[in-house]
Amino acid sequence: MNKRISFVLFLVFLNIGLDQFTKHLVRAKVIPGSRTEIVGEILQLMNVENSGAFLGMGSDSHPTIKLIFLIILPVIVLGVVLYYLMTNKDLDNLSIVAFSCVAGGGIANLYDRFIYGSVTDFLFMDFGFVQTGIFNVADLSVTTGMILLIITSYKQKEKHNENEKV
Repeated sequence: MNKRISFVLFLVFLNIGLDQFTKHLVRAKVIPGSRTEIVGEILQLMNVENSGAFLGMGSDSHPTIKLIFLIILPVIVLGVVLYYLMTNKDLDNLSIVAFSCVAGGGIANLYDRFIYGSVTDFLFMDFGFVQTGIFNVADLSVTTGMILLIITSYKQKEKHNENEKV
């Protein structure tokens, strides 16, 4: 196995492992529905089971709709992301990290849906003027990966514009 594939697998499994470890701790130690302040009201710990998608959207949907949009479609998308990640030799290191975070976070939440029928969410942030939804480490991985992809896209656009000026 080459170094790049080993690096991708390491990052994907690291994301899955950190997510599953934190969810295991929350399920074992945090009372469902409770709210504990970690950093005042800014960062709070909870234990909420989310049977829907982002922010609980689709929780009340028909089981067939949930199967399609919360299991089948994500499996296809993650398969495409992993295939692209493993086969595209032109990806820079930041893009590899980004796609690995997206894949690892997505797989971790998908694992929860298969095993538990829902995803454990446990972190909540309130900055006064803006609040987050309740999220988990897998959500954080996917979000981080998407932000990194935006950054790499911006860098590539700048580089392309510089090359056109020359």
